[in-house]
Parts: sequence; structure tokens; C-alpha cells
Amino acid sequence: MQLVELVDEHGQHQGSLEKIAAHTAPGRLHRAFSVFLVDDSGRVLLQKRAASKYHWPGAWSNSCCGHPQSAETVIDEAVARVYDELRIRVRSAKQLGLVSYRFEDYKTGLVEHEFNHVIVGYYSRTATWNPEEVSDIHAASPEELAPWLEDKDVTGWFWDVYHVFAENISQESNTIR
Repeated sequence: MQLVELVDEHGQHQGSLEKIAAHTAPGRLHRAFSVFLVDDSGRVLLQKRAASKYHWPGAWSNSCCGHPQSAETVIDEAVARVYDELRIRVRSAKQLGLVSYRFEDYKTGLVEHEFNHVIVGYYSRTATWNPEEVSDIHAASPEELAPWLEDKDVTGWFWDVYHVFAENISQESNTIR
């Protein structure tokens, strides 16, 4: 049983709850992270979630998502999750910002009500993903992403976390790489 950290609207710890229970309607606000991986050419890696995922199966999303156990461990847990899902070793990573949202997955009825840490990570090697987590990947420049995703099914949270990423990436890419 995996637990998630419940938080208030300011990110303050409010206890823990089993992951599926936190995602059951109406959803409980909990800590999460969303990683955007950028390669040496400046392309952003997206993943198509595996068909077996418990919510938003088969939808395109940011490079990797997950639930840290605390704010203090978010970067380390995000980097470890990237390796679990994509078999990529992140060279460096940094939090870009925070965003809260609530989205219902109308296919499954589950809810994403998250206090999300948006992270950028840099890498050099291509992914050899875990098929239990990811069914496909696509890398594109930030300018190419929106047109490429236009006719694709994306996760409910994607555009909220992408806007945090896009607002910060140009200044961060020069300092992190």
C-alpha cells in the first residue's frame, strides 16, 4: 500500500492517506511532482502513459510524475522515479515552481487534486522505458510541443504544469545545464 502526503492549500503537512483513497472522488489535496526532462539539444521528453495505469491510461503527459513522501525529499524522489519509469539518469534537477489543481479523469472517475512541485531535469541518453509505466515517448522543442499535442489525449494536469515549466525554462536552462 502506497501512502501520499496530504497537505493544505499552503503545502503544510496534514497527514497521510492510501494513494487510491486520495484519488477517489472528491479527491484529497496531496503532494505530487511533475518532471520535465530536457536533453542536450533542448528537446523536452513527453511520455504516453501505459494502458495499465490506474488513471489517465494511454494519455500523453510530462516526462514523469509521482508522489514524494515530503517536500524535503521531492527532488531525490523525482530523480529516482524518472529512473524507475524511463531508465534515465538525471544529470541535474531543480524545482521551478508549484501549482495546485483538481481534475477528474472521466474515464476512471479518479481525481487528481494535487499540490504539485514542477521540476526540470537534464539528461543525455535516450530512454528505454518501463512498459508497465510508459507505452511511448516523444521529444520535441518547447515550440513544437503544443502543435504536436493538438490532436492527442493529454492528462488533465499537463497544461497546468507545462505553463510553470515554460515560464521558467529559458532562464533555468542556462544555469542548470
